[in-house]
Amino acid sequence: MTNNSEFEEPTSSDKRGVDPETGDVREGAPVDAGAPVGDGQPVEGAEAVDDSDTQLGDEDARLLDEARASIVEELEQAKAETEQHKDALARTQADYVNYRNRIQREREGDRDTTVAGVVAKLLPALDDLDLARKHGDLEDGPMALIAKKLDSAFELLDVKRVGEVGEVFDTATHEAIAQLPSPDATESTVIDVVQVGYRVGDRLLRAAKVAVQVPQQ
Repeated sequence: MTNNSEFEEPTSSDKRGVDPETGDVREGAPVDAGAPVGDGQPVEGAEAVDDSDTQLGDEDARLLDEARASIVEELEQAKAETEQHKDALARTQADYVNYRNRIQREREGDRDTTVAGVVAKLLPALDDLDLARKHGDLEDGPMALIAKKLDSAFELLDVKRVGEVGEVFDTATHEAIAQLPSPDATESTVIDVVQVGYRVGDRLLRAAKVAVQVPQQ
């Protein structure tokens, strides 16, 4: 009877000539280049793979430079267009602000014109109320209430009385109907308001007729 143990198939290590017990290469056995032996290190003399960075060729470098230059040019063009749009937007905003201010001035001018037309028609009645006020007839009673309501309405409409005793004479708002020289006067001063003037906004509706005290010559 034949013992099968004597004809066992050699292992892969045996086929490579490597001692399975020590891991050493058997003398005279063929060895694959680069195959790990013993501690797993490649066999000395095996061909190594060059994994160094591949250098760009001249044509590739030229194409890369052209692409980079094209991107920079497009970026500069986009920046220039952005600045143009910003300038156009700023001009549009300025035009809008000017237009809005002009419309506002025109509206205020139209309003002042309308209010001035109404107040001009009321001047005779307002003069009568001023005379009554001077005589103390508007201290109480129904007329005092009417005068108070008129004053409140005029305040809302930006209608102001012109001419107060003690203020400096101003030819732009005063009309002097009498001049009284005084040795104590150092400048022309209103000492009496004969007829009150009125202003609507910046528009003078009627100058105040006043008596003026002037320095004595």
